Amino acid sequence: MDLVEEVRAAGVIGAGGAGFPTAAKIKGQAEFLIMNAAECEPLLRVDQQLMVYYADEILQGFQLVANHLNVKQAIIGIKEKHHEVIAHLTDRLSALKLQDRITIKPLRDVYPMGDEQMLVHEVTGRVVPEGGIPIAVGCVVMNSETALNVYRAHHGEPVVTTFLTVAGHVPKPYTAGVPVGTPLKEVLQAAGVVDFENIAVIDGGPMMGAVLKDLSGSVTKKSKGYVVLPKDHGLIQRKTVKMPQAKRINHGACEQCRMCTDLCPRYLMGHSIEPHRIMNGMTFAPKELEPFAISQLCCQCGVCELFACPANLYPKTANMIFKAETLEANIRYQKTKEHFTPRPERRWRLLSSKRLMARLNILAYDGPAPLKTYDDSPSEVYLGLRQHIGAPAEATVQVGQTVRQGECIADVPPDALGAPVHASIDGYVASIDKGQIVIRRN
Repeated sequence: MDLVEEVRAAGVIGAGGAGFPTAAKIKGQAEFLIMNAAECEPLLRVDQQLMVYYADEILQGFQLVANHLNVKQAIIGIKEKHHEVIAHLTDRLSALKLQDRITIKPLRDVYPMGDEQMLVHEVTGRVVPEGGIPIAVGCVVMNSETALNVYRAHHGEPVVTTFLTVAGHVPKPYTAGVPVGTPLKEVLQAAGVVDFENIAVIDGGPMMGAVLKDLSGSVTKKSKGYVVLPKDHGLIQRKTVKMPQAKRINHGACEQCRMCTDLCPRYLMGHSIEPHRIMNGMTFAPKELEPFAISQLCCQCGVCELFACPANLYPKTANMIFKAETLEANIRYQKTKEHFTPRPERRWRLLSSKRLMARLNILAYDGPAPLKTYDDSPSEVYLGLRQHIGAPAEATVQVGQTVRQGECIADVPPDALGAPVHASIDGYVASIDKGQIVIRRN
């Protein structure tokens, strides 16, 4: 098998949160291969620790993809504040004789540096067009954990674990490789959580993550972390406002100060999105929807809503409302030009991660979450058939069948975009229902 087939067979998907099947991403060629080790969201600690404990495997996996894509440059983007990690990577690149093939690009500690369009510009100077993806400017971006999974796939190991951080209001913050499908409550218990009644859990980082409505879910391949906060924390209250309520608040209170636009990362990149215009449209109920198709350019980073707005309104939610309405009306945003240039003021408007955490009132939780071995092996796992972008996987096993860890239990047709699913523990198939396969230990 070539690398694409190995990666596909192993079920590798983007581990940074999006879940795009990696086999589809690494077809063809590119000029630049960029490793996203920027750890975009505050409090999460996965990338910075993987780059130390699994440096050789990650670098070799990255090099495999670089060779396959025949790139001119392979670059690791990592925040400059991680001095020890950069020093360790530099040493391992030399030891592996990869220093001439892979370079390290230190990045500023700003949010959302892990946004792939922002990362592409910081590393290459190029700007991804509106509504485009990095390959439009010759770039392929992959997460550090994805590079590790590529290395393992090349050696016949499928994806059966995902690395995540549990942080926030917990007694024992940690980072670990957890079996895919592990019940969420067990992951939280491993951090010392015992009172589930008075906490709220954000799936992902504090900016882009969503507050879970209940804790009955399980870990997926693209899970990167869980941020636990008291139920009455201001960030939880902001994130749990319903769309109709947010719409009413926006309608009566926006003063058109345009702070949401002035700090929007995509606007500063030269794109046409202007959240204050979307807010204005929500206030005055436009007769035509076409001008508000710019809402489709929103990357949902949350800067406008959780930091920029001085009145604590909901510009991102307004974008999401107009995006849904325009798409439902079959209106698609049409870019007005091919080449984009960052706005001159961008250099002064990048958002410091520390300042962001202070505004969110989570700076007290910005401590270590050390990488550990996850010893609390689950007795039962819940493996979703749609943990990735594309077609859902279809079960290839039957209820009652005995399976071994690493065995393929669901797959997608060869010509479909998707990724197979593998058993993350030894056991038997307890049920196949509601888009998931449950495996229970014997």
